[in-house]
Amino acid sequence: MHILIAPDKFKGSLRAREVAENIALGLRDVLRGAKIDIVPMADGGEGTAEVICDALGGSRLKCKAHDPLGREIDARYAWIEERKLAVMEMSEAAGMRRLSKDERDPLRADTFGVGEMILNAAQHGARDMIVGLGGSATNDGGFGMARAVGFRFFAGDEELARGMSELQKLTRVEAPVAAAVSAAKRSTSQPARLPPQLKIIAAVDVRNPLLGENGATRVFGPQKGAAGDKIDNLERALAKLADVVSKEFGVDYRDKAGAGAAGGLGFGLMSFCGARIRPGFDVVAEAVRLESKMKDVDLVITGEGSLDRQTLEGKTPAGIARLARKLGKQVFAIVGRASGDQEVSDLFDEVYENAQPGTSEKENMQRAAELLRERAQELAKAL
Repeated sequence: MHILIAPDKFKGSLRAREVAENIALGLRDVLRGAKIDIVPMADGGEGTAEVICDALGGSRLKCKAHDPLGREIDARYAWIEERKLAVMEMSEAAGMRRLSKDERDPLRADTFGVGEMILNAAQHGARDMIVGLGGSATNDGGFGMARAVGFRFFAGDEELARGMSELQKLTRVEAPVAAAVSAAKRSTSQPARLPPQLKIIAAVDVRNPLLGENGATRVFGPQKGAAGDKIDNLERALAKLADVVSKEFGVDYRDKAGAGAAGGLGFGLMSFCGARIRPGFDVVAEAVRLESKMKDVDLVITGEGSLDRQTLEGKTPAGIARLARKLGKQVFAIVGRASGDQEVSDLFDEVYENAQPGTSEKENMQRAAELLRERAQELAKAL
């Protein structure tokens, strides 16, 4: 029997490779003669850079950047030299993990550090770039990122610097070329800019637009610390940003699927960097050559921390299941917990859940490796 294990991470517990290795250990306890291949996966969220870097034999580069509140940090991204490819996660600079719970405030947080990472990779010689959009603490539509790569934002003659509340006053945006002319007139240093040949892919695991009931602010804002008036202020600021960008540059991506990813950074990368939005699962699957590795196996096992309706929007298990079905393979999921949604469950031949009655979420997360091995043993015995 030939088995392919291709899970995502269990957020807060185990990296994707650790998930796969523990499933493999459980299977081998029962199926001693089985051939088992491991392909750790991601879908544009946290873990994307590591998965692609490991698959392509890349290295890690470090650069100075700023966190969502403007504090200097060391940020890292993956570098594949032979392809001049940089792979980064926006959460490395602007993620929730950079803030304590009481620091969360999307009216203050911005993506400036993401722009610094992009600029560093461009200066390093990147021809192609993948930016994973997930785990953000920001809701700035790429306002901070754009400033870092040379765009300037004005309300009349006043230049806007930090803070989403200011953005409601926005009247115009200067692109880096125009900004360079203005800077030269003032005898100041020329601002940074990205090389025109740089191709950027924004890898997303959601399909939300920028604005509206299903947009970045109303869907994801509350988990970042936004409520009440803050929600309305953020929505107005993003609407103003979209209006001015449309007027200044003749492009309008506000309704594009994925524009609302990472607090609207999807919109920002398309508008200011010419990026192309792609499902993160597809980007990673191509990088690790998933389909070719799946063709010769008998069955496939995937998993993630939580299996629910959001899984259908582009998460790893759904992508794995659909590809496995296309190739006529059995596919199973081993997950931290499952919502029991029938449409989600129907993607798989069987779903095995770590969470057991009478155990807390904290305990399940602490015992994730052990429970994965146990569920893998159950699956193996049922084959």
